[in-house]
Amino acid sequence: MTTQPAQIATQPWHDTGSPVAERVEALLAAMTLEEKIAQLGSRWLRKDMHEPDAEPIFDTDHNMAPMQDVFSAGDLPLDQASRHGLGHLTRVFGSAPVTAAEGAAELVRQHHVVLDAHRLRIPALAHEECLTGFTTYGATVYPAAIAWGATFSPDLVERMAAAIGRDMAAVGVHQGLSPVLDVVRDYRWGRVEETMGEDPYLVSMLGAAYVRGLQSAGVIATLKHFAGYSASRGARNHGPVSMGRRELIDVLLPPFETAVATAAAGSVMNSYADVDGMPAGADHWLLSDVLRDDWGFTGTVVSDYWAVPFLASMHRIAADDADAGALAVAAGIDVELPDTIGYGAALLAKVRAGEVSEALVDRAARRVLTQKAELGLLDPGWTPEGSVAGAATVDLDSPANRALAREIAERSIVLLDPGSALPLAGAGRVAVVGPCAAQPRTFMGCYAFPNHVLPRHPGLGLGVDVPTALDALRAELPAADVSFEPGCEIQGDDRSGFAAAIAAARAADVCVAFVGDIAGLFAHGTSGEGCDAPDLRLPGVQADLLAELMATGTPVVVVVVSGRPYALGDLHGRAAALVQAFMPGEEGGAAIAGVLSGRVQPSGKLPVQIPRAPGAQPGTYLQPPLGAENTDISSLDPAPLFPFGHGRSYTTFAVSDLALSAAEVPTDGEFVVSARVRNTGDRAGTEVVQLYLHDVVAQVVRPVKQLVGFARVDLAPGATADVRFAVHADRTAFTGRDLRRIVEAGDIEVLVGTSAADLPLRGTVRLVGPTRVVGHDRRLDTPVTVDPSGLC
Repeated sequence: MTTQPAQIATQPWHDTGSPVAERVEALLAAMTLEEKIAQLGSRWLRKDMHEPDAEPIFDTDHNMAPMQDVFSAGDLPLDQASRHGLGHLTRVFGSAPVTAAEGAAELVRQHHVVLDAHRLRIPALAHEECLTGFTTYGATVYPAAIAWGATFSPDLVERMAAAIGRDMAAVGVHQGLSPVLDVVRDYRWGRVEETMGEDPYLVSMLGAAYVRGLQSAGVIATLKHFAGYSASRGARNHGPVSMGRRELIDVLLPPFETAVATAAAGSVMNSYADVDGMPAGADHWLLSDVLRDDWGFTGTVVSDYWAVPFLASMHRIAADDADAGALAVAAGIDVELPDTIGYGAALLAKVRAGEVSEALVDRAARRVLTQKAELGLLDPGWTPEGSVAGAATVDLDSPANRALAREIAERSIVLLDPGSALPLAGAGRVAVVGPCAAQPRTFMGCYAFPNHVLPRHPGLGLGVDVPTALDALRAELPAADVSFEPGCEIQGDDRSGFAAAIAAARAADVCVAFVGDIAGLFAHGTSGEGCDAPDLRLPGVQADLLAELMATGTPVVVVVVSGRPYALGDLHGRAAALVQAFMPGEEGGAAIAGVLSGRVQPSGKLPVQIPRAPGAQPGTYLQPPLGAENTDISSLDPAPLFPFGHGRSYTTFAVSDLALSAAEVPTDGEFVVSARVRNTGDRAGTEVVQLYLHDVVAQVVRPVKQLVGFARVDLAPGATADVRFAVHADRTAFTGRDLRRIVEAGDIEVLVGTSAADLPLRGTVRLVGPTRVVGHDRRLDTPVTVDPSGLC
């Protein structure tokens, strides 16, 4: 009988016929302590990629992270860093502009260095960023995550993530550092653009969809940032979080829990922040008690970059890097990224001194080796060359990718108010003004390669074709006479261009003003990591430019291209139309132009509110009665200009015929909410029907409303559809006075409509029976069906 190659095993852990757990235990038993600890580390070759002895050629004023020049592995060569093995190779494709072929060749080289450096020849995992697509030179730049939120389309997000995963897998990448599941709590935070919005259910559904898509391609998804990062005091990056455990459990943890429970996420990354004085990287309750014991998570926990040494340098809860490593591994961090600083020799010394149990090392190494076995890295036939076999033919910005990027962009554009000017006529004089009109980088988030890395390499362009809004509008309106004046920069106080912009507007039939953000890192942008805002005014002098444009008497269509919502109260009623485009990616220009012309029927909905005033904080709609309602006890009106879930169309819709399957339901039961939606206009369109619940009386303060279900419904003119939500009583669960999650008896108000403020359908269901304590096995979603029999 001929033995199949996969069954030939030189060591027990190579035997693919044995269960993964047995293979891993056999390997652990053969490893020294040094070799086990090595699996918990990583190495990032940044300045020494390709030419180890050469000086880098880049603009050092635009660091990928200012920490990278502070925290390093001491320029340790890869062979020395791997002398006992290595857990991860960090960002081989995402650190410098390389083609797919060049990156694959470098990855193969690094793999061979790792394999040849130690006796057991265990391959390293390769990880990369993928927040707006594969973060590498020449790869498709999809819309930022905040734009995914605006689509309310889990299926579309899953398709996008699958495409990203396929490209990454083709060039040998094993793990992607996405999705970001932080729930927005303060719009001033720079990383709002990386989130999917301010509602935990929306983020849960989209985040789980992303995980399913990425992992369908064989790439491990990494949930981040676990947990609390988005709620920093004053919206300051890395700032402390003043939050009680109840809010953390009920608002910030559900997206992570859902991705673990429903999508089997393979990895989790800790948050930089400390919550009530406890940094996530040292929080055993969060990383072990909740994540593993309560939720049953079996994957790996990886540190955010330099989060382990930050326990000493930033949080000051450890005396040095070695102490930081001891705290992190005890809490439950399995792998230190992007370099080995607190683990490695520092952790080895702690174990040898009896200050850290070797069992903790075994626990973490077991998890890492299990993933390597599941990915095939321990198979006898695995080779570095085989892992990148797809690199020779992969097109990282294929036509299919671009078509998908355009579909997401089109669904994400939010028509705030069509006003009197939209859709635009096909002819006439159109003045295009504003600093975002001719700058393609405004379409991309801070983790898109052109914004994240290429500023360090001036002169290389964007690596992908990104038509500007100006180019797209000229193509969209070929019969129009289109002029252009920028007026001002995105940042700064230079008003020298105002006069030309105002003159252009006066000479036009309509003015289209593109204002907003440019993403960057650590103060090199108006949005992005480390680019936090003091308030919600448009950056620079853009608001002043808009005011002067409107004073011309020419109708002004305002298009905000941004990573966060800005206060637009001064514009409402004065602008001829308002459009919100959340960093729509490389195909964003055509998507925006299509919406402006009417070729694209807008269907985007706000995943965050648009505030009226620049100081409107906190901004999220998830407020208790005293925070959500305008009363005479405060001079501040919390009402937004445009609410969560809002988005207009060039047709109209009506929801009606609310029906509840029961007036009373047991606290362990289920009820069905039905409503009919009709297209009452003369164009085909898409409406997002939204279901909210309100716990009328609860033992702790609850939000006045909270999203628990949504459905995108495509309708021809005059057509109707019946939408049914199956709501389990578990969906009313909250954390009670004793910090246990419960479902309690009482009235639940049911609200159905098309935004958090447009809820014309209301009813009440009474939950009856004993209070139930519920756990991780509770129902986490609300299944929805759109009845085709309702179509006419």
